[in-house]
Amino acid sequence: MTKATDQGRSGLGSARPLKILILGGTTEASALAARLAGRPDFAVTLSLAGRTTAPRPEPVPTRIGGFGGADGLAQWLVVHAVEAVIDATHPFAARISANAVAACRARAVPFLAIRRPCWKQQPGDDWTESESVAACVPLLGIRPKRVFLTIGRQELSVFACAPQHAYVVRTIEPVGDALPVPRVEVFRARGPFTLDDETTLMREAGIEVLVTKNSGGAATYPKIEAARRLGIPVIIVQPPALPDVPSVPDAESALPWLENGCRF
Repeated sequence: MTKATDQGRSGLGSARPLKILILGGTTEASALAARLAGRPDFAVTLSLAGRTTAPRPEPVPTRIGGFGGADGLAQWLVVHAVEAVIDATHPFAARISANAVAACRARAVPFLAIRRPCWKQQPGDDWTESESVAACVPLLGIRPKRVFLTIGRQELSVFACAPQHAYVVRTIEPVGDALPVPRVEVFRARGPFTLDDETTLMREAGIEVLVTKNSGGAATYPKIEAARRLGIPVIIVQPPALPDVPSVPDAESALPWLENGCRF
């Protein structure tokens, strides 16, 4: 534990605020930042990876960009006298999570992860689980289909080897030439989405299969419900293994840890 934590300065009435770094980019990170903003007992910095060109404004100081690996993050923690780190990154951001754990262990900085529960298959779901986005491609089969891709921009290119399909792509960021196939429709949108809207979208677009990541959370779950309602099969990528660290399922559950001196 750090000296700051040992002295219990993270609770109300602290002599000075506890310096916290939130690794963000998720609804949980934004929710936690909103809960901590303006509190005199916490000084919060929210870090975003920079993959979204127009992130939502946040009520706490925000930095954008990488740290240069675990060593770079460890050095940043020292320079900025960070006393607690909360990893609220995307469930598929395995590298930054691993780097954060390594950096905090190297500098003895208390660490907590917010890990939203994965979605669970429900009666009526037609799921085929995949270990990676690339492994989804052969699961589409040879017969041409209308495929709804909600996997983000970075891994779209793997579907270029299956150009017989017609792809409907939804992303937050512009796709550009990331998916060079003859038939691709792209639209940009940011969740949360409603069940009715997702159902209408898939029905009107003639979607025959949904390809997505098991990211958990409520904001994008309606696409899973819509696929169930319409009888559309889902190819779903399971999240990578993450470091075994203290964790909570949501932002609200992180507050007691902070208020109790970075301990449960």
